[in-house]
Amino acid sequence: MNTKRPFIHDDFLLDTPAARELYHHHAAGLPIVDYHCHLPPKEIADDIRWDNIATLWLGGDHYKWRAMRTAGVNERFCTGDATPWEKFEQYAATMPKLLRNPLYHWSHLELARSFGVGDRLLDPETARGIYDHCNALLAQPEFTCRGLMKKFKVEVVCTTDDPVDSLEHHAAIAADPSFDIQVRPTWRPDKSLAIDQPAVFAAWLESLEKASGTSIGTLADLMAALQKRHDFFASRGCRLSDRGVDTIWAEDCTENEAASIFAKARAGGVVTPSEAVRYKSHLLHELAAMDAAKGWTMQIHYGALRNNNTRMKRMLGPDCGFDSIGDLPVAAALAKHLDRLDLAGCLPKTIIYNLNPRDNELVASMTGNFQDGNTAGKIQFGSGWWFLDQLDGMTRQIESLSQLGLLSQFVGMLTDSRSFLSYTRHEYFRRLLCNILGRDIERGLLPNDLSLVGKMVQDIGYHNARRYFGFFENP
Repeated sequence: MNTKRPFIHDDFLLDTPAARELYHHHAAGLPIVDYHCHLPPKEIADDIRWDNIATLWLGGDHYKWRAMRTAGVNERFCTGDATPWEKFEQYAATMPKLLRNPLYHWSHLELARSFGVGDRLLDPETARGIYDHCNALLAQPEFTCRGLMKKFKVEVVCTTDDPVDSLEHHAAIAADPSFDIQVRPTWRPDKSLAIDQPAVFAAWLESLEKASGTSIGTLADLMAALQKRHDFFASRGCRLSDRGVDTIWAEDCTENEAASIFAKARAGGVVTPSEAVRYKSHLLHELAAMDAAKGWTMQIHYGALRNNNTRMKRMLGPDCGFDSIGDLPVAAALAKHLDRLDLAGCLPKTIIYNLNPRDNELVASMTGNFQDGNTAGKIQFGSGWWFLDQLDGMTRQIESLSQLGLLSQFVGMLTDSRSFLSYTRHEYFRRLLCNILGRDIERGLLPNDLSLVGKMVQDIGYHNARRYFGFFENP
């Protein structure tokens, strides 16, 4: 049933006059620095377009697949061979069942901002009209992936890339004078840690040998190959690294011990769990030191319990919506990891993202241990990530950071997405931030000085990230 007032309206999420003033006069219209995402650089290089909204909106979106499965939608309409219209129709039928699920906000915000569909809710009755409307727009010249990026005032995008990637598409984008949005790679060496996954590790080492032109028989060879690729990424404009890990490893391990463990794995031996942890501890330190030497920012995404459904992983492969929040301990190892780097003078700028909300105060308090008094906000408590990049998760992250750190130094939101429609997450975050601060003004917890508070909104929404990463000092 249609509402008299559009669901996504000008004051969406803004509960108070102060919140509305902060958003409309200080946050709305800020450019976007999207410093972590999973967009395929080839699609940006090719400036792809889509035949239909279903391919753009539902393809690869494990958030939507999870919701559809929960609503009883057959896998054929999620990842299977159903037609684009059939998949869209099934998602539209799921929408009324998503009330209070973050997808209800995200989906309607994306339809409103990308396609101007703000006058009706998506449901079975409106599905066909919305589908045809969106498809007609997608046929227009400006509705390419680059066109959408320009529409949302994106200035910088950082993709996520394996050290073995050629970065040929990044080079093509950078060489195109008609496109002025920075598209930078991000170094993600997760597979260098996969010593306890023999098949994955061996195949990746073979790829690294080819990419680096280095024969890898020893740990020293591995580090030399990684350094070559690290240097290459830097030459292509990389300014950030990332690790997607279960937890942090920081066991004592000498270089000789790590070399012995690597040699055992390279010879086809079985690495014990204890040996794997020691090797990973050593490598995490060395990889961070590489980042520090180049002035990069290190990102740590930890806490996911991945690919829990064995049957569906066998059917579909990894990363298809069967992950959840993990609960491995992290505090002592995280402190030890950062402390070792600090003692060695090679602690890079660091952003820590937790996936379990129980760790909010843990991470927020940990960041204060390693600020250096020179780089503002050197160690960051990262934005709500994955299961937490929604109204409650982002609110809780902001509250924890506010109480235990300096919200004013926060580098703000990112999409962490494979979709070119996800830039609305920046708007969602900015509205949420303004609502929190606006409520505080109304309650007398912050000064009723909209210029003062508005400057902080602008910094968190845009300026802090631009300064912190230095994208415009070394384009």
